[in-house]
Amino acid sequence: MRRLLAVLILLAAAGVVVLPAQAETEAEAGSGQSVRGWTILSDSDAGADAVIAAAKPYRINHLQLSHEIVHDLREVREPAKQAQANRLVKAAHDAGIAEVAIWDHSLYDLDHYPAEFRTGPDGTIDLDDPAFWQWFKQDYREMLDLVPDIDSVVLTFIETGARVERQHSAKLTTAEQKLAYLVDQVAEVIVNERGLGLYLRTFGYFPEEMERTIGAIALVRNPDVKVMAKATPHDFFLTHPNDSTIARIDRPVLVEYDTAGEYNGQGKIANAWPEEHVRRLRHYQGLPNVIGYVARTDRYGESRIVGTPTEINLYALARATEDRRVSVETIYREFAARTYGKPAAREVAAALSKSYEIVTSVLYSLGTNTANHSRLDYEPYCSSYHRSVSGKWIEPPVTYVRHGVNKRFHFWIDVVDQLSPAACKADPTLAREAQYVLDRGWVTPGDHLTPAYLRHVLTEKDHGVRMAESALRDIGKARRHLSAEHFQQLTAYFERTLLTARLHRAVAAAYFGYRVYVRDAEQRTRAMRRLIWDGLDDSRRIAEQIRTYPVPAASGEWDWVRDAAEADTYYDRISKGWDRYGGITVPRP
Repeated sequence: MRRLLAVLILLAAAGVVVLPAQAETEAEAGSGQSVRGWTILSDSDAGADAVIAAAKPYRINHLQLSHEIVHDLREVREPAKQAQANRLVKAAHDAGIAEVAIWDHSLYDLDHYPAEFRTGPDGTIDLDDPAFWQWFKQDYREMLDLVPDIDSVVLTFIETGARVERQHSAKLTTAEQKLAYLVDQVAEVIVNERGLGLYLRTFGYFPEEMERTIGAIALVRNPDVKVMAKATPHDFFLTHPNDSTIARIDRPVLVEYDTAGEYNGQGKIANAWPEEHVRRLRHYQGLPNVIGYVARTDRYGESRIVGTPTEINLYALARATEDRRVSVETIYREFAARTYGKPAAREVAAALSKSYEIVTSVLYSLGTNTANHSRLDYEPYCSSYHRSVSGKWIEPPVTYVRHGVNKRFHFWIDVVDQLSPAACKADPTLAREAQYVLDRGWVTPGDHLTPAYLRHVLTEKDHGVRMAESALRDIGKARRHLSAEHFQQLTAYFERTLLTARLHRAVAAAYFGYRVYVRDAEQRTRAMRRLIWDGLDDSRRIAEQIRTYPVPAASGEWDWVRDAAEADTYYDRISKGWDRYGGITVPRP
């Protein structure tokens, strides 16, 4: 016990977050307890090592290597990929992580498979040919031989290269049957022959597609196959509901959380929201088939959240797993005290707790995400107005927007029909994934943005700016209690947040104001011209502040500084007369 206490003291002194219930032994942490997992996406060796080193205090017993490390199992045939994967598997095992999984997608691109098996119509694979499956299984054996120490494979069997449901079979007559048969062939090698674990990733862009995935899983014969599902249907949006299909899966399910914020700031701005993760975790803890959680720790490059304020999301999942009664407020206070010191905890916790309000006001507009994987991109990124709309998964499709707006909106009739540019309404994705929306007249052709909705959007963006300013003030109050390093980290975190909020507010005023100006001649007033030009001028000034900001964000998918260039693009489009909108110019007031 003294030895354990000494270790905990050393970890705390080194700034490593330690959970209160750290008395469990390493053996107990990986012996049939609930799965407590992390996923590393980035191929940064230094980053992966840092994540693995941070895992033990969180009692992580499951680690996934994905995306830039290994996205398809066939990538391990590349010597560099193979070497990195094997090194990280060993490092994770040496750190006491019992289960290390590697990602895969199947089928691969069609040209991966010999032409002799592509004898179906239009060069498709003949799934009824036993020789194909013999080759297929041998291919898996050879790939697995190259990563001999992995414990599991996480398989995406839908949304892949040569989609199996599009291949030829006279025996397998439905998409579900083809998908399930594919899984069983993979499982025969991975599970039956090699004794490894196999997790199936669920996915669907719209409810009917998700139903097909769930139907396919129900037809899988291998009893030892498990499932991994996102905490939200489709993708990681804060306004999406919990995934209702998980309760219907008659297999053990591992729930995946995006603690790194793919669509929500990617750890570069205020992304601390225990309330979001704990709320969903509590729901899934009540389902008997859920076996634990796995959380993404980065979004490529050096964007890992370990060692940053966003690490609180990892702490929240671990803490709420071990204590089902712990409050979100306690989690904020504990993390702030353990990471930044007890004297600073109150102000730091107050700042962090404003993250959710900020991001859902800044990167979202009236309940729909209007950022392209966190990047400033109101148009032409159409997913904000069809694919990513939370109303696809909510019945009735209604949301209540606070943020100073304090109004109930129908996702389609109000939000999408008003905010979507005309071109996105004609995008075939909307018809393919939500035809009923068009059939019911919820979304109609043309640009319908009105001054009232322009005011709603700007009210929300103003709220985000005020909240970001408030959070930065909280850090200022804590300055005398913080080390120089912690003060610099937290100040940069919230200054980037404030600059992002101000940039979105400026561009939103110019962009949405310009659309109102173009579509309604009566709105071409001096006040509207001033609104648009104030937005343009503010965007140019803030963009320069972002470009020259002395503490840039870590590398990753979202290049924070690139938003400055995107703001310049809007300036040029609108100030010179956007050709998409008839080239109409707005005179300075």
